[in-house]
Amino acid sequence: VQLQASGGGLVQPGGSLRLSCAASGSIFRINAMGWHRQAPGKQRELVADITSGNSTNYADSVKGRFTISRDNAKNTVSLQMNSLKPEDTAVYYCNAVLKTNWRARPRDYWGQGTLVTVSS
Repeated sequence: VQLQASGGGLVQPGGSLRLSCAASGSIFRINAMGWHRQAPGKQRELVADITSGNSTNYADSVKGRFTISRDNAKNTVSLQMNSLKPEDTAVYYCNAVLKTNWRARPRDYWGQGTLVTVSS
């Protein structure tokens, strides 16, 4: 199983970016998918996650600015980030809790990370 994240880059404060992540490989069912981030010198933190039923959860710091969505048919999860602030600068990681076959336990898989820099 691989998770491939894309969409990071440099953006000015107040700007927008859209991150995407695609899961591929031997996938039976994906439960939750999400985005985490890690800023320099800080611990990794949850940004947002979404269940297979499209229930969402956001960190307080991004509520009203970020929107997470998923396409179950394509095994993808996206993060639309608006009104970006310098403090949103971090490496963003996608993850998926999934089963590789019907007997397997759900496991957490992670993408490689994509850098988002918010600066003027």
